[in-house]
Amino acid sequence: MDDARAIRLVLVKRRTRLEELIARYNTVRQAQFVIESMGEDFSDYLNEDEVYRSALARTRQSLSELGIVQLLDRTHVPNYLFGPSDTVVALGQDGLVAATLKYLDGQRLIGVNPDPRRWDGILLPFAVDDVPKIVTETAAGRRRVREVTLAKAVLSDGQTLYAVNDFYVGRRTHVSARYRIAAGGQEEQQSSSGIIVSTGVGATGWLRSVLAGASGIAMRAGMAGTGQAPADADAQRLEWESDWLRFTVREPFPSRTTGTELVYGRIESSQTLEVVSQMPEDGVIFSDGVEEDYLAFLSGLRASIGVAEKKGRLVV
Repeated sequence: MDDARAIRLVLVKRRTRLEELIARYNTVRQAQFVIESMGEDFSDYLNEDEVYRSALARTRQSLSELGIVQLLDRTHVPNYLFGPSDTVVALGQDGLVAATLKYLDGQRLIGVNPDPRRWDGILLPFAVDDVPKIVTETAAGRRRVREVTLAKAVLSDGQTLYAVNDFYVGRRTHVSARYRIAAGGQEEQQSSSGIIVSTGVGATGWLRSVLAGASGIAMRAGMAGTGQAPADADAQRLEWESDWLRFTVREPFPSRTTGTELVYGRIESSQTLEVVSQMPEDGVIFSDGVEEDYLAFLSGLRASIGVAEKKGRLVV
């Protein structure tokens, strides 16, 4: 037990949809009234909350029998100082794993699915009942750790942000983003709905949806042959460990001053995608779909986006 107690464990949790409703409407009853008045089933919120709370209690109890446990809410992850020997357990959806992994620096992360009937959990290979075995084997060095490539954005004013899945570069609203983009020796003024820069982990997410939409439009417009688009096939070759990134521009607009040539490309580990903001307001760079986790990207700032110097370490 003395050896086991030396294990330092950080359990990262998230708020359920019910908890978010209560934060907005103050009470469960008021939240229920609002949801049901719109014709929605409130019982789904209650069931999800009950399952998650049960999973959280069971996971916390299992971990307390193995070592010293720190319970950490997702909102506090960016400011938490993780110890170099901490083992981190994320209990939630894939987004919670991504939101935690990018703030780690070599610590091992175990993704646990609290509700397999509800969530697919690509980054959540373990169930709650697996926790004691997985944590014990991880601490003893008997579990395989998969190192995944992260992306990093660095602004000319010194601000930095990491991404596990992808970056979005553009306007906070649906107004067109204006910027100058440079990659692979090419440079272009653009106006678009924003740029997506994807890692291997995120290749099956936002990047794939953008490519699928563009491919579908092109084929229906008679501008491409039948079958899988080459760009989509290439994106699928982007593995979690691939030491390169992909970028794509959403809905670029051609005009006298803006082009549509530099809209898709590969960023090698020795390269960066350079973007200079021409947005006097609402310009942002956010990662992994979390709009609250962003860098202000206003006129004159330059962003350099490339493969990060650190890797994410996922226990599998």
